[in-house]
Amino acid sequence: MINRVILVGRLTRDPMLRKTQSGLSVATFTVACDRRFSGGNGQDRQTDFISCVAWRQSADFLGQYAHKGALVGVDGRIQTRNYDNASGQKVYVTEVVCDSVQLLESKSASENRSTAMGYQPQNAGFAQANPFGDAPANDGFDDFSAGPTLDISSDDLPF
Repeated sequence: MINRVILVGRLTRDPMLRKTQSGLSVATFTVACDRRFSGGNGQDRQTDFISCVAWRQSADFLGQYAHKGALVGVDGRIQTRNYDNASGQKVYVTEVVCDSVQLLESKSASENRSTAMGYQPQNAGFAQANPFGDAPANDGFDDFSAGPTLDISSDDLPF
């Protein structure tokens, strides 16, 4: 049996970072992914909004560096669960439990897009993303700023 999910999409809002009673970090977020389908006019698109949850270091990384509109890649598995809400009704939840989450655009591209949309992240002065927790990676060199800008649509991705 295989239960594997790979998503590429944009965050619909800043990830919500919380701690469990035992101190584990957990981040919940929603990824908007376009889906093509055959309609009356040929190729049409719809957007799916997929709930995701990340744990431990991935959750901490997302809480610190990922913001609304960021292009992310998610690798994980689908999980279903249910619970009784305060009204006693059974609530069913389907979500992607993330094994890996990656930011897929440079810091400068993300900031330029956010500024153009009129959205300013809460911690706009953050250092360059460094998921390993060692010395800050802000060495003045941005790997993504050298060379021409690429405009890649989701149609060009191999998955």
